[in-house]
Amino acid sequence: MSAGATLALVRAVRGIRYEEIPADALEAARHCLLDFLGCALAGSREPLTGILLESVARSEDGGAAALIGRRERTTWLAAALVNGAAGHALDFDDTHTVMSGHPSAPVLPALLALVESEGAGGPRLLGALVAGIELECRLGALLGPGHYAAGFHATATLGAFGAAAASAHLLGLDEEQWLHALGLAGTQAAGLKSAFGSMAKPLHAGRAAETGLLAALLARGGFTASPAILEAPQGFAATHAGAEPRSEALERWAGRFLVRDTLFKYHAACYLTHAAIEAASRLRTRHAFAPERIARVEVRVDPSLLAVCNVAEPRTGLEGKFSLRATTAMALLGGIAQRLVRLRDRVAVVPVAGTGPTRTTVLVETEAGAFEAAADTGVPATDLDAQRERLTRKFLALAAPVVGRAGAEALAAAALGADGLADAAELLRLARPG
Repeated sequence: MSAGATLALVRAVRGIRYEEIPADALEAARHCLLDFLGCALAGSREPLTGILLESVARSEDGGAAALIGRRERTTWLAAALVNGAAGHALDFDDTHTVMSGHPSAPVLPALLALVESEGAGGPRLLGALVAGIELECRLGALLGPGHYAAGFHATATLGAFGAAAASAHLLGLDEEQWLHALGLAGTQAAGLKSAFGSMAKPLHAGRAAETGLLAALLARGGFTASPAILEAPQGFAATHAGAEPRSEALERWAGRFLVRDTLFKYHAACYLTHAAIEAASRLRTRHAFAPERIARVEVRVDPSLLAVCNVAEPRTGLEGKFSLRATTAMALLGGIAQRLVRLRDRVAVVPVAGTGPTRTTVLVETEAGAFEAAADTGVPATDLDAQRERLTRKFLALAAPVVGRAGAEALAAAALGADGLADAAELLRLARPG
């Protein structure tokens, strides 16, 4: 793309207004809000969140921003960091194939850190959320597959841009300030896929939220950066994707709202394991295999998955989320943990070129014969009402242990009815335990 890729990206999303967002895209944004809050509430009890709280946020207690699922308050930046990490702690949050990452976990913590001090209502929050997701997805399309293939975790890197854009939108920055905000986000953006299976992966989402928020706040104050961070020589595209941004990618999505294609998780594991889980679950439901009668399992996947979720012998729960062998075995067992390792060792992961990253075939060989099922988890829901119901059930299961059943129901209603909130900080008040 010729000079101006960063400006073109800004102009593609800066003018988004709540009143002009199509109904289906707004509904998808509400789903993103609901799902993130549920994941963050559950994640607020995870050890990594406690470590962050003790190491960073507790020393700043009494600040301007609330923490999800906690009673402490802290600074804007610390809240974005902790809430972002909590939201991604279980690897249960939403994802997007165009971004090749998790869109809401970097964006919403940055916005929620601002809503109290900015006095933002629900429509303003939703408009900024959509703008942030649209930018990070379009940036993913601009960079192409080279960025993720090089080893960068898009949730961390593109998420920093998305958080900056969402914050800039909520703060009402002008075009020049937007360019500097993205420049500041780009020069800080970091995160490697080699961290998958460790606490560093959810840290990526928190740092992206913190980075993007800081970038927008600095830009509002007059801090400058490269206004052509994407296309500049040795800029973000050259260093992080090995190529110039592709203009046709932006043109392809003109007039579209990519938030509508957000995918949601119903298993707390890497999304690239979900097709195998779904296929294995179907086989278990149809055939009720006795685990001891399973001689061998073959999981046929796209070769690209081998570098992401093929931990052969996971040693921790976090590593297990990135193990096709372990997650497939769990799905076939239906949760019988004591037999997991024995069955896992009978699972073979077989790369099949051209399969596509979200499609998987599972073959189970038993004494009675071979059985096969396939699943593709890369297709966005067509029935948003059904998705709303399914996500609400997921949310209540995640949130009720933290804020109680009545509190969880009140928060779900507020998130799904965010358009009617005069003060979006009500979401944070409802997300406090006790």
